Amino acid sequence: MQCVIHRRAQFSASHRYWLPELDEAENWERFGAGSRFPGHGHNYVLYVSLAGEIDEYGMVQNLSKVKRLIKQEVTSQLDYAYLNDVWSEFQQTLPTTENIARVIWQRLAPHLPLVNIQLFEHPDLWADYKGNGMEATLTVKTHFSAAHQLALPELSQEENNEIYGKCARPNGHGHNYHLEVSVVGEIDPRTGMIVDLGALQKAIDDYVVEPFDHTFLNKDIPHFAKVVPTAENIALYIAQLLQQPIRELGAELEKVKLIESPNNSCEIYCRQLAGETTNLQMKEPALAAG
Repeated sequence: MQCVIHRRAQFSASHRYWLPELDEAENWERFGAGSRFPGHGHNYVLYVSLAGEIDEYGMVQNLSKVKRLIKQEVTSQLDYAYLNDVWSEFQQTLPTTENIARVIWQRLAPHLPLVNIQLFEHPDLWADYKGNGMEATLTVKTHFSAAHQLALPELSQEENNEIYGKCARPNGHGHNYHLEVSVVGEIDPRTGMIVDLGALQKAIDDYVVEPFDHTFLNKDIPHFAKVVPTAENIALYIAQLLQQPIRELGAELEKVKLIESPNNSCEIYCRQLAGETTNLQMKEPALAAG
């Protein structure tokens, strides 16, 4: 039976989004403040995921060896470095979060049975890379606050109380929702990006955060006049709202995760699974709540 293990590591480094074939105005238009000289820095957090059989010693891999390899091949070279210069790969393709994850995979794959590299640029932005050529996933985390009531209008208050409990109270209740939007695409061989990050964040703000924030969902969002705004239904509707705008940016919506509270969250998986077309406008995917 296979087991997946994860090893965490950290490094601090700076980088600059700048293409010498473009002038200053063109670089600013494409990369914004990320193009400023002499660059900017992050405290990166790296998760290296490995898979294998559990051996006679009760391990998939000896973690002391894993720790030593990650330090030798990655963190000792990247820590306190200017990424554009430290590895030759970053002179060909800019050191974006998704491209750093890809190159770290390439450095570690000869030594370890990798299944995923996850790299956090900061707590609200991270990338996953699974060894699929230039394909990577980028996740943006944001939040909004809203109130809702869980009740079906065709049922009596007593019947709704039976189904939804305190959540059916007529005056509703509120949450500070945390939203994670994951998009997948091909890393551009020059810019290192799968999507324009500023455009992605604007789409999420325009289609979700601004319309939803500080609302009573049942009354202020027409969709929820007839659809009960459970976390699952909210996440599904967010996926429906974002699918086409993200496609127009050149990426695909992979997953929407909505965290309603520390005890309750759900995920909508939006890509094709097992060869079956998942059309969010027509077919509701399976939900995973926790």
